[in-house]
Parts: sequence; structure tokens; C-alpha cells
Amino acid sequence: MTDRHYELWPIGWVESPLLDPEAAPKQGNEGSPEAWLTLDERFSEALRDLEVGAEVLVLTWLDRAQRDVLVVHPRDNPANPLKGVFSTRSADRPNPIGLHRVQILVIEGTRIRVRDLEAINRTPILDLKPVLDRRLEG
Repeated sequence: MTDRHYELWPIGWVESPLLDPEAAPKQGNEGSPEAWLTLDERFSEALRDLEVGAEVLVLTWLDRAQRDVLVVHPRDNPANPLKGVFSTRSADRPNPIGLHRVQILVIEGTRIRVRDLEAINRTPILDLKPVLDRRLEG
């Protein structure tokens, strides 16, 4: 391993009624409220080809996660056997990058309303990427 460091800058923030990480759903499709992705104005051109109805991957920095955790009980359930964090979706991990598949509901300038986002309010957004599902051709 090297001792290199990399810098990441948020492109925006999550605006969500979810305030408490303990009360938030474990996955976006488990009852997450609709939320806004609010991006910095300087990234407005980067949003130009996004469309309502499209699915995107939102990469976030889970800034309230613990970075020294290597094993967890999946879904924070002590009845589940301990697993290494790289085989789970735990927020607690060496580099707490969140990956969220969401659907775009509304686009208003540099604000995007989405569903299925379990990130809590003020979570920094690192990037957006389109969902590219593989399709089998006949």
C-alpha cells in the first residue's frame, strides 16, 4: 500500500427529511422518503442530459460513518454473524462512500428530486452516474 492521499470535493448535498442515521432505512427501497439532490451551480452544465424517470447512481460521502470498522453484524442485527465490511453495505468502513440507485422525479435547475435515497440530510454528494443495465440481445 502507498501512503498517498486523494482529495474529493462534494458537488452538492442531500436534502432529506431523514435526520437520524439510526432511524433511516437500510436500503433506499425500504421506505425512504423522497429527497432532493442539491448541486452547486457551477455543475449546472453537467446536468443537462439527465431526464425525469431516469435512474442514476448517486455516490455520497457518508461523513458520519466510523472509518475504523472492519467487521459488522449485517443490517446492525446482532443475530447476524459478523462479516467483513467489504461484503456488506454498511456505512461504517475505511472509505465511507455511499452508492445509491435512485430514480429522478423532478429536475429544477440544479436540484433533482429523487426516490429511493436512504442518505440522511446534508450528506455530501460526490458524483452522479447513469445506470447502464446490461441487456441481453437475442
